[in-house]
Amino acid sequence: MAKAIKSKKTFLHHPKVTEFLSYLQLTEGLSANTLSAYQRDLKLYQAWLKDICNQTIEGISAEGIESFMLFLQEDGRKEKSNARLLSTLKRFYQWGASNEFFDADPTALVRAPKLPKSIPKVITEAQVEALLYSPDEYTPLGIRDRAILELMYASGLRVSEVVELPFEQLNLSAGLVQVTGKGSKERIVPLGELAIEWLEKYIKESRPVLTKNKWVNTLFISRIGRPMTRQTLWHRIKNLAFDAGIHVNLSPHTLRHAFATHLINHGADLRTVQLLLGHSDLSTTQIYTHVAKERLHKLHQQHHPRG
Repeated sequence: MAKAIKSKKTFLHHPKVTEFLSYLQLTEGLSANTLSAYQRDLKLYQAWLKDICNQTIEGISAEGIESFMLFLQEDGRKEKSNARLLSTLKRFYQWGASNEFFDADPTALVRAPKLPKSIPKVITEAQVEALLYSPDEYTPLGIRDRAILELMYASGLRVSEVVELPFEQLNLSAGLVQVTGKGSKERIVPLGELAIEWLEKYIKESRPVLTKNKWVNTLFISRIGRPMTRQTLWHRIKNLAFDAGIHVNLSPHTLRHAFATHLINHGADLRTVQLLLGHSDLSTTQIYTHVAKERLHKLHQQHHPRG
């Protein structure tokens, strides 16, 4: 059993950690959520150095980093979380070594744990349709929810991109939305006719009621007239899915996964889907071809006389 790290209400980062976090924010343009993850990882690492390892950030060796990874494993943390934490340390020490803050990078020879490729769970087109029809379209919140769901399924936007979407980045006359994604990268995504129809209805009928005719920068508004949070939107989607009789284990990316997989199922090429999703690497998008192949295989087994 791993020795516990003492929790402290007040915590001061090492000066170089603070500088590194500032560098990520100013130079890399990372989102607030990503920066928070880096901060949590480095806080845990520093607490381990102080309370258990009794070493310094500058003086730790590769063996020390491996000991930290073993501590995380014995503490029962998930391999995916451990791999992300090692990635954080690698970025921190690579940055420090390249700027000659440290003599060497102790993470250089430390290998990340091999993770099995996780295929995202995708709901069917029939389930998506049930979800889209689940909000009460006769109430301001129901109209808002329907507009959100139609937008997400039509465009593949992330939950964070939806709640942070500025009103002025929506161009309904052109049928386009300008999205600022991870790393402040921008992309233009087309909208379908139904998404445009429900967004127009929301903007005309529902949004003024929710904002009480006050100016709010973001497109989607909470019941109290403020920008929505990721948590609020995610809870709404889960509740609507339950109302629609969808009892599978959903994730915040469920509609994004459905958007990509259903496009590929209907013949869209991988490069197009990559651009629409805003993936910088095509290999990230390729996971959806596996989902589509698995679906085709199941359909073949189910319907072919010799399946």
